[in-house]
Amino acid sequence: MDQQESDEIKERELCFCSLHPERCEAKAAKALLDDLEGVLSTQVLDECRLLVRYDIRCLCLEIIENALSELGFHLDNSLLTKVRRALYYYTEEIQRENMGITKDQHNCTQSVFVNRYQHLEHGCRDGKQDYWRKYQ
Repeated sequence: MDQQESDEIKERELCFCSLHPERCEAKAAKALLDDLEGVLSTQVLDECRLLVRYDIRCLCLEIIENALSELGFHLDNSLLTKVRRALYYYTEEIQRENMGITKDQHNCTQSVFVNRYQHLEHGCRDGKQDYWRKYQ
């Protein structure tokens, strides 16, 4: 792996709140993140920590953590974690801007999981034909 390729691949540790009663959030987050475009690999370190490797051209840590928070995961908010998180957000944002990727071009938090939601089997599909949807 050359230097440019290694700069585009990031490996970050996601920490979940250890005081939360549901202690296996890392495994549930791994199941969600494994199917995302841009996520290369995930590894559960323990029940509160998850190691994620991703391509910065597709995703950044801020997108991943915001998506997990919106889905109800409880991320660690200790002082050290907040400082580390702010540093990663800043450096990745600058790196993405230097690559020519603006905030408008990358997937927003809501659209990260849209593809996965559309492929899941669930009863939330509207069976109406398109021409019936015009009538209220």
